[in-house]
Amino acid sequence: MGEGMTSLPPGFHFYPSDEDLVVHFLHRKVSTLPCYPDVIPTVHLHRYDPWDLNGKALQAADKFYFFTRMSQSRGTPNGHWSQVGSDELIKNGGRDVGSKKTLVFYIRDSQERIKTNWIMHEFHLLDGSYSSSSGGSANSKQKKAHSTKECNKWVLCRVFDSNGDSQSSFRDDSTELSCLDEVFLSLDDFDEVSLPN
Repeated sequence: MGEGMTSLPPGFHFYPSDEDLVVHFLHRKVSTLPCYPDVIPTVHLHRYDPWDLNGKALQAADKFYFFTRMSQSRGTPNGHWSQVGSDELIKNGGRDVGSKKTLVFYIRDSQERIKTNWIMHEFHLLDGSYSSSSGGSANSKQKKAHSTKECNKWVLCRVFDSNGDSQSSFRDDSTELSCLDEVFLSLDDFDEVSLPN
């Protein structure tokens, strides 16, 4: 899937755990395995500020998801992402399979940098965490070396505004309303609704 807008089919709710993102999405991307549903696009992180991700990344609720190539530079047209805290390990079945970095977006303003409310979780695979081959043949060693190189190239990102400002409408309990829910909630008097006999 190339760069561009990705939308979910009607009724599809995308709410993956950290483990899901690493095991079911990032692992499959690195291993060039098919991913169902194939909904997370590839985005060049350095081309977009976080507020420009709408229409470029998968938007689910108030979060943006996308794959990008790992780079030492996390600069964008108007700022940069800076890591805060230490990496968090992601486990699957008691085994460490990935890590999560937390980054904050800073805007460049002449000679100072201004911290924003934009947060990015950057998910990485751990070397060897995805290898299912246990044989010692030259072919399996060659595949493992190739996979290790690919592992170090890709990350999966989840970006959101920590203020909770969303471009969608939500109820107080953060549950997204469907179009039908909104219609039914907008009806003042249910006695006026007539059902067919």
